[in-house]
Amino acid sequence: MSPVDDFAQLVERVAAKAAESARLQLPVTADALDEAERRLGFRLHPLLAALYLKVGNGGFGPMDSLLPLSGGPNLDGVEAAVEDYLGRIPAAGADTWWSWPKGVLPILDWGCAMFACVDCRSKDGTVLLFEPNAISGQDLSLAWFVDAGSLTEWLETWLAGRGWYEEGVADEGFEMALWPEASARL
Repeated sequence: MSPVDDFAQLVERVAAKAAESARLQLPVTADALDEAERRLGFRLHPLLAALYLKVGNGGFGPMDSLLPLSGGPNLDGVEAAVEDYLGRIPAAGADTWWSWPKGVLPILDWGCAMFACVDCRSKDGTVLLFEPNAISGQDLSLAWFVDAGSLTEWLETWLAGRGWYEEGVADEGFEMALWPEASARL
């Protein structure tokens, strides 16, 4: 079964809502997906791959702002996911405290340097919030939060209009849990 078949009903529902977006881009080709994965050095989570193949190359999802997979920046001038990821990986042997977890692909720029990211190494495609404003000293693990346990859950929340980013949805005391794998993956 292909990634598209595994998530067919959800992808159809996402495509129907995405069709309402004036920012929706044409889907990527299988060759473009293969090239993106080659450059990244890992395969996309199957649902994320299906979204790019069947729904569009960005311009949908929360705030109609899913990043394009590769190539030029999105309509807001934000770098495409592959280029953004590659730009965050320190060069081999670089003397820096900065690191980025392998296999965690930025997919949406929330603004203020915050990103929604998919952990392509996790079975369910955990969606993480990278919030660098939470860093204390040089402890990058404090910048990683679990937005949703799976990409499926994250999309279902968006489809239902219940995301924390929706006006009036999150309580004042709303807090996301830290990503428990952050320290080990950085």
